[in-house]
Parts: sequence; C-alpha cells; structure tokens
Amino acid sequence: MSWFPVLVTPIMAQHLTPVDRQLVAAAVWSEPRYNYAYWDARRADWDSAFAAVVTQTVGRGAPPPSDVQFFRHLRRFVALLGDPQAELMPPPAIASRVARPPLALRSIERRPFIIDYDANDEMRIARPERLAEIVAVQGIPADQWIRDSVLPETPGGSWGHAVARMLEGERGSALHLLLRLPGGAQRGASVTRSVPLTARWPLEHPALEVDTLPGGALWVRVNSLADEGLVQAFDRALGDAPRLAGIVLDLREAAGTGSGRENGYAILARLIERPVLTSRWRTPQYRPAYRGADTPDSIGAWLAAPSDSIRPRQGRARFAGPVAILASPRTAGAAEDLLVAFRNGSRGPIIGETSAGSTGQTLLLALPRGWRLRVTVTRDAFPDGTEFARTGIAPELPVAVKVDDVLAGRDAALERAREYLRTAPRR
Repeated sequence: MSWFPVLVTPIMAQHLTPVDRQLVAAAVWSEPRYNYAYWDARRADWDSAFAAVVTQTVGRGAPPPSDVQFFRHLRRFVALLGDPQAELMPPPAIASRVARPPLALRSIERRPFIIDYDANDEMRIARPERLAEIVAVQGIPADQWIRDSVLPETPGGSWGHAVARMLEGERGSALHLLLRLPGGAQRGASVTRSVPLTARWPLEHPALEVDTLPGGALWVRVNSLADEGLVQAFDRALGDAPRLAGIVLDLREAAGTGSGRENGYAILARLIERPVLTSRWRTPQYRPAYRGADTPDSIGAWLAAPSDSIRPRQGRARFAGPVAILASPRTAGAAEDLLVAFRNGSRGPIIGETSAGSTGQTLLLALPRGWRLRVTVTRDAFPDGTEFARTGIAPELPVAVKVDDVLAGRDAALERAREYLRTAPRR
C-alpha cells in the first residue's frame, strides 16, 4: 500500500532535477528529528514514508511528477508529523503556481460554508453568495473531497484547516461547485484558482477590529497577535477604560504561528490588577551521547523555561470591570498562550469552543534549493505542567456553533458573553 495516492493535476514544465528533489526530501526527513518538539509523539513510520516519497517523486517506473505534484507529495509527508503549525514553503517559482479562489471558507458542524468572497469581476459572475454551503466539488461530495484530497495534506489533520484550503490547486484551473443557498435552493457556480500562495490574501481582516455593544461594552476582535501596531491600536480603542461596561476580547480568528506572545501579554496587562503567570515551555536539545537504545534521537534532553509573570501595565489606566474571552478551533499559536495567562489570572471566563491545540514557538528552517519548513520547537504547558497541544483549551462556558444560528445571523457565543457582562459582579 502506497503512502501517497496519485495526485491528478496537470503536468507542467520541470524545474527541479531528481537530485534537487532528493535533497529537499532528505532535508524534510532530517530536520524534524532534531527540532520538532513532539517528535516522540509522531504516529507514522517516518523512514518508510521518506522512502515512499523519494520513490514516487523521482518517478521510477512512471513519468516524474510536476514540481507542483512534488510539493503536494511533500506536504503529505510533512502532515504525517502531526504538527498543526507545520508549514512547507516552496520557492516562489513553485508557490506562485498553487492558488485558490478568493473565497473565505469555514467549517460549521463539519460542513463547508462560504463566509466571504472578494467581489472581483469573476465573483460577480459566479455569484457564490455568502453563507452558501459547498455541497460538491467537481461532482464529488464535499466531505469526500475534503477527506480524500485535502485532509492528508493538512498539518495536524484539522478538519477546519482542511475546509479553509479545500479549493487549493493548480493556478488558473477551474472548479465547479454545487452550492446550497441559505434559503435551501441549490445551484452551480464556476470559480477559478486565481490567488497564488505568494499573493496577499484579499480577504484578510485588520489585526484589530473594535465595536461598542449595546449597553456600553467593548467588543475587541483580535485577528493577528503578530501585528506590530496591535498594542498601540488596543490602547487607543480602550481609551478611558473605567467608563466601559465590560470587554469582550474575541480571539476566535486569532490564528497563526508562535509569534505575538508579547503583544497578547501587553493587552492582558491592561486588564489585570495583580501579576499573573504565563505558560511554561521546554525545547529539545540535541546531545549525541543521548542517542542510545534507551533514548533514541536525543529526545530525552530538554531545555526548560519556567512560567514568567505578567505585571499590570504602568502609565496606562487599567480596566477592572468584567472581561470575557471568546475562543474557537481557529484560536491558535500565541492566542492560546494568552488564554493560559487569562485563565491563570481568574480574570473572567473563556466562552465558546475549545481552542486549536496548535501552540508553541516555531522555527523556520532553511532547506536546499530555496525551500523552507516551519515546525514547532517548544512544548508549551500550564504552570502546573499540563500540556494543551493537540487537545486545546476548553472554555468554562461552552457554546457550540450551529448552522441554524449562523444562517439566522445569530452569534451565540457573543450573546453568551454579553449575558455574562450584564450579570458579572463588579470589582
């Protein structure tokens, strides 16, 4: 049985030689052994998978795959690590040949929905319609398409991440979608994979969005903790903090990698009156002497860092009123470290869904021929040592996202947060 089924994509000009491909594949095989913090938790036979990918990508006994097909084979290889933050980045000449339509997709009760789209000329003709469900792709039922074609290439095996990238493929190729509109009617739509991996995503939201809710509470949506101007934007939005009726800190779209922790901690520092503990972490250390039969691959050696403290920010008014945080399966990376510190400070409830369990500092490794590989290099945990990678952080007040609520325009988690702010005791 082959590790990697045949990928049906157009054969394009070859730019990588067989030697190039073997060098890249060998580096992908080697680097995680010494850098990936959860190497001991992998489930796949890494060596057998490496042998399979080399055999298939060189094309022994069959025409060699295109460079894009080689990239997709390697992504399946990387996905076997089980690292939700893993990311394989090909050089621009290859990355520019992989694209997706300008549609923002989301999994709701494991069904793919169009949340937004870029209103360009093509989309005005295709008329995809927001909140339409994708029922089929190229005549294949959507769940089968995701399970067979997308999920095997998805780091961490996340269904939500697979849905978000389910229409990715050769740039310029067309897709026929069968849509179920919000009213229940079905119709087809043709879209083109037009936004390459190298381009800025046209539907990207600002790092911070703020609205005032009825009753005077502030709804702060953090979409990227890595943005350099995030803390300053939050400070401007908070303004005269004591006058607010409450704050809903919405981290449901705060995805990303391990960067941005300090920004998250700086935001929390304006919401606390006493120091709170951060997460702790450890990272593997390679020591050749540990490579014995009892501790293969040096995984027994660790450099550990204890929890740090976040102290109330000086020189700025601190908000002492009620605060709630919203989380979702898309809450990942540094946002999960912010959840840990928020919970440690007993500042308020986490409301919504369990977070991604995709945390830890990452390292972008240089590979041969301009390729790069991002892997998680620390194991983060609560101060008591409880790890939350892969399992996520469960909310104190769980609120499931239901298709019926979304179609009706109801944000159940936000409503629950507003209810908490109205009834929470004042400090």
